[in-house]
Amino acid sequence: MTAADPTSAALGGLDAVKDDLADFYRDLHAHPELAFEEHRTAAEIARRAKSYGYEVTPGVGRTGVVAVLDNGEGPTVLLRADFDALPVTERTGLPYASRTEGVMHACGHDMHVTCLLGALRLLADARGDWSGRILGVFQPAEEAAEGARGMLDDGLYERFGTPDVVLGQHVAPLPAGMIGAHAGPAFAATDALRVRMFGKGGHASRPETTIDPVVMAASTVLRLQTIVSREIAGGETAVVTVGSIRAGTKDNIIPDEAELQINIRTYTPEVRARVVAAVERIVKGEAATAGAEREPEITEIDAFPVLNNDADAVEQTMAAIGAVIGPDLIMDPGPVTGSEDVGYFATATDPEIPLCYWLFGGADPAEVIAAQRAGTFEKDIPSNHSPFFAPLVEPTLTTGVTALTAAALAWLGGRPAR
Repeated sequence: MTAADPTSAALGGLDAVKDDLADFYRDLHAHPELAFEEHRTAAEIARRAKSYGYEVTPGVGRTGVVAVLDNGEGPTVLLRADFDALPVTERTGLPYASRTEGVMHACGHDMHVTCLLGALRLLADARGDWSGRILGVFQPAEEAAEGARGMLDDGLYERFGTPDVVLGQHVAPLPAGMIGAHAGPAFAATDALRVRMFGKGGHASRPETTIDPVVMAASTVLRLQTIVSREIAGGETAVVTVGSIRAGTKDNIIPDEAELQINIRTYTPEVRARVVAAVERIVKGEAATAGAEREPEITEIDAFPVLNNDADAVEQTMAAIGAVIGPDLIMDPGPVTGSEDVGYFATATDPEIPLCYWLFGGADPAEVIAAQRAGTFEKDIPSNHSPFFAPLVEPTLTTGVTALTAAALAWLGGRPAR
């Protein structure tokens, strides 16, 4: 990079704002808010983006915030960050740990917001070196799979313009400083199902007079584990998880019903259909085997589509980021079984908008190396949604701001006309 390069010029202002961004990140982490309850977070985002010179519109898709900077003729680049937290009790022991009981930024969305605000500031300060339009989209309710669709349904593109590219990132338990992007199906589709299984309650001392939904549910949980191992080919990918099971109120009462919450991850429509059908068959089969007098109810909780990264967009974006941080810090993590609703921003138009969504590391590199050598990575390195998940503030913050800034400038035009 030369001194005249727009990316180098923009990133030259990062050192001056890093401390402020770090303080802001810690404040967000200490004040997490659940999906569509992110009023404090949204207000802070709007205040900061407005101070950078952006035209800010709050309340898009309920609690979403859109920040727009017009800077002459050129492409429109959508930069996205999500900002809802999770119903998790934090156990990191950090001095800036969550102050809200039972709520935590366990997925790193606070880091996403901070990095995007940092990039927006640098891009605004360097507006003499690029032309085009920046669409900063701060999305609520990603964890509920409702935020992206909510903003689109509220007229995101009709009100603020359709972008030429959608860019975003997600912090992950990769070594801090690294960037990972995969072309094609990069994040899995999700189907979340609620299953109610109905029995016949009674006294625990007389199970013969009942139809026990607890046993019915337990048998179902075990049987569901055979779907991936016995019905999905070895070269295909699927994950079936029972994340919640609820039944009963007291040890000596057999309840009337039990509830399961099931999470399914797939990459292709064919495998998805096969897994969903197998879940339905097993649930109904176990109920019939138990002698249930009422068929189970299966309802959808939420769903995410497969996130497909455009191959050309990945190549162009990763080349720009690699030119700044070094190509040796760019990797392909392969398909991720986690899910993301950012893909809706790309598939909302016909033809689809090119999407590049990448991972950036937040774990201590030394700890990652030690865990990998010991073969204990899965046990020792907290993953997203863990009560122990806590990205290093640095160099995670610097990497995230740098990546978004470089990515945006890879798509924006040259110097605006004078």
